[in-house]
Amino acid sequence: MVMKSQTVSVIIPTLNAGPRLAQCLDALVTSAIDGVVKEVVVVDGGSTDDTTTIADGFGARIVNAPAGRGGQLSYGADNARGDWLLFLHGDTVLETGWAKEVQQFIDADAYDAGVFTLAFDTDGIAAKVVATGAMLRTRLTKSPYGDQGLLISRKAYDEVGGFRDMPLFEDVDLVRRLLRKSASMTFHIFRSKAVTSAERYERDGYVRRVFKNLILFTRYQMGAPPEKLVRDYR
Repeated sequence: MVMKSQTVSVIIPTLNAGPRLAQCLDALVTSAIDGVVKEVVVVDGGSTDDTTTIADGFGARIVNAPAGRGGQLSYGADNARGDWLLFLHGDTVLETGWAKEVQQFIDADAYDAGVFTLAFDTDGIAAKVVATGAMLRTRLTKSPYGDQGLLISRKAYDEVGGFRDMPLFEDVDLVRRLLRKSASMTFHIFRSKAVTSAERYERDGYVRRVFKNLILFTRYQMGAPPEKLVRDYR
């Protein structure tokens, strides 16, 4: 009996993501040709730039949903057909070789979820320090953020109820429910990098942005509604 190979759907929420989206999608092309990626679903929240034109040019399937990252991710998952779901931000570019790692991960059938190693699209020392700190947090607290991408089996995703319609910390919320599902669960950390935009850090200053994120996360932990926090996040 020949085993059916498992497929991956990549889900990307977008809102005026044009400046980086082409790079994001270009990193997925080879994996689609090799058969690792079944489809790329771009969930657009009402872009007014060339986001959907770029997505269409790369052969992505475009669906529309109200703007809001949690809701867009949820809608994308509902419309995806793969056995595994890879949630990726539109300003994140996966490093060459990522698809081979993902295929080995899926074939091993040892984990429910995996995240990539965070890096920023700049060579500055401050960016490296922030990325290193983020990976330390991931390993110690099992708290990856969406910038690292998230690969999760459809089975595990459905079991915990998927993404909730939240404008911020939707990734933290999903991870918490995954951890509650299994106290012994660990995220596999891929060696391949998820190279994400450093725009917010460059604009606000690295130290200021790190503290801002920490304060927002603390407020979220204390019960502040994400709908209020998202205004300060921007």
